[in-house]
Amino acid sequence: MSTTILVVDDVDTAREAMAKSLRKDDYEVFEAGTLKEARAQFDENRIDICVLDIKLPDGSGLSLLDEIPQMDWQPKCIIITAFGEIDIAVDAMKKGAIDFHTKPLSMKTLKQSIAKAEDMVEMRRELNDAVQSHTSKFVIGKSTQMQRMVQLAQRAAEASVSVLITGESGTGKEVMANFIHQAGPRQQKPFVAINCAAISNTLLESELFGHEANAFTGANKRKTGLMEAADGGVLFLDEISTMPMDMQAKLLRALEEHAFRRVGSTTLIRVDVQILAASNQDLKEAIENKQFRQDLYYRLKVVDLDIPPLRNRRDDIPELVGLLLHQSNISMGKNVQEITPRAMEALLNYDWPGNIRELRHALERSILFCDDPALDLDHLPVEITGKQYA
Repeated sequence: MSTTILVVDDVDTAREAMAKSLRKDDYEVFEAGTLKEARAQFDENRIDICVLDIKLPDGSGLSLLDEIPQMDWQPKCIIITAFGEIDIAVDAMKKGAIDFHTKPLSMKTLKQSIAKAEDMVEMRRELNDAVQSHTSKFVIGKSTQMQRMVQLAQRAAEASVSVLITGESGTGKEVMANFIHQAGPRQQKPFVAINCAAISNTLLESELFGHEANAFTGANKRKTGLMEAADGGVLFLDEISTMPMDMQAKLLRALEEHAFRRVGSTTLIRVDVQILAASNQDLKEAIENKQFRQDLYYRLKVVDLDIPPLRNRRDDIPELVGLLLHQSNISMGKNVQEITPRAMEALLNYDWPGNIRELRHALERSILFCDDPALDLDHLPVEITGKQYA
């Protein structure tokens, strides 16, 4: 898609010369000699960049700057002023113009400003494409390794087989589990998640399998376990590595028999559940240390999805930023529409030890303190920008 430029200047020879020079660089150029003509061009065409003279026959070009925030597609504006109108140019910058040039105009410096504006337009396109390409809440990524993983996850979802999802904390293991649930035939059935590390060892069996009344002290009535609640759907076992060995044996038996007994009961309950398990620990090392059962490990990893850390798939960051900006705007009631190229460069250069979770929190914090339409370097946390922002 070629970049579109609107040149607004009431001096025909100057406007036509600018337009002719820009067309030689393969830009799609429109022209206007008045505010009325400029507004008509904005209505009829999707303008990316506007080169705008301040003094026009029917008013000030600054009035267009006031109207741009209400436009669906907000062009980047470069202001042209006469010598001695610097105060007006400064006012234009406060209203959102990205640069200004005084007459007589140098096409070389103007094209440098247009190149800067074009970078910002391209960045916005990438962010918008990220939002438009996703109709769900899932943030997966477009890198080759993640697309291969998505294909494997879709096959696992369609076959309803057990999946072991591994990766560092914050890489999106539960997001992947939700994706598998939505991608397969069980999407209309329950998705039940349990964090094995958040439940004491004594209560974990009761949480998973349920219990009968009076099965133990405090069990005043029968309780339905999460495995029974997930019947027909998906059971997600997060931080499976923390499950005690005796509980691992009971889980393995339930998976092999597709059945279990509530605590305190002799009645066998049969279920049809797809098991998804996640771990941020090395389960092979846990097996060697006698902390995880090898037979359960192989029972869980019919399909193995090892999600790489964000620092190893930086190509996914622009797409993730687009989706997270969109989601954060909605949840926080903000309207930060884009991110500047230099801010994106800082995000791309940071190593993200906390992965996607850290990226989400960094963007939420940045948006909170951003009153501009674009997120820039000075809005980002200092641990991300480092010495890049002076």
